[in-house]
Amino acid sequence: MNTYRITERNQVKRLPKRASYDRETVYKILDAAFVCHVGFVVEGQPFVIPTAYGRDGDKIYIHGATKSRMLAHMEQGLPVCLTVTHLDGIVVARSTFHSSVNYRSVMVFGQAKPVGNDRKSYALEVITNQIINGRWEEARPPHEKELKGTTVLAIEIESASAKIRTGGPNDEKEDYDLDIWAGIIPLRMIAGTPVADEWLREGLPIPPSAKNYQYAKGK
Repeated sequence: MNTYRITERNQVKRLPKRASYDRETVYKILDAAFVCHVGFVVEGQPFVIPTAYGRDGDKIYIHGATKSRMLAHMEQGLPVCLTVTHLDGIVVARSTFHSSVNYRSVMVFGQAKPVGNDRKSYALEVITNQIINGRWEEARPPHEKELKGTTVLAIEIESASAKIRTGGPNDEKEDYDLDIWAGIIPLRMIAGTPVADEWLREGLPIPPSAKNYQYAKGK
């Protein structure tokens, strides 16, 4: 299916005209970032954790230390909600009430399950290359001890929805004659010039993954 089925869980109820259930739209927003917020409940207590992730088809990988209490709870198959948001601009209206932001966001629902040792290295490659494309091929891969000390979870995207706002302010009709500036202040995250580690051996060039890095690769 090219779209996620609309259910009570993923349906956008506030301003539904901004919603999209199209898989490619969801994928594009996910692929343009590498930090998400994962929400889940343990014994009635809600938690939300920011973490790096990587997408592989309809599956999202996250990772952390094996001693992580939260990951230990999540790998038991808890239902989770994962969100990603991009801020694209501040919408400056003639009234403070109608001021807003332009954004692209995704909400994903699924269950977190542990990734076996046979797939752990692959999942970490997906996460690494989502953060900085091509870095896995340039750097030393994790050795066995490091892999044993890492928990990797896979979240199958059971349902999802995207919500997007674009365009300028939507002021009240009578406010358009006011002598008050209105418009959009664009926002974007950009990568600066790579800075070499102080212990780097002299003469080593900047690798392609760092030299050609672009944050908004999926936009």
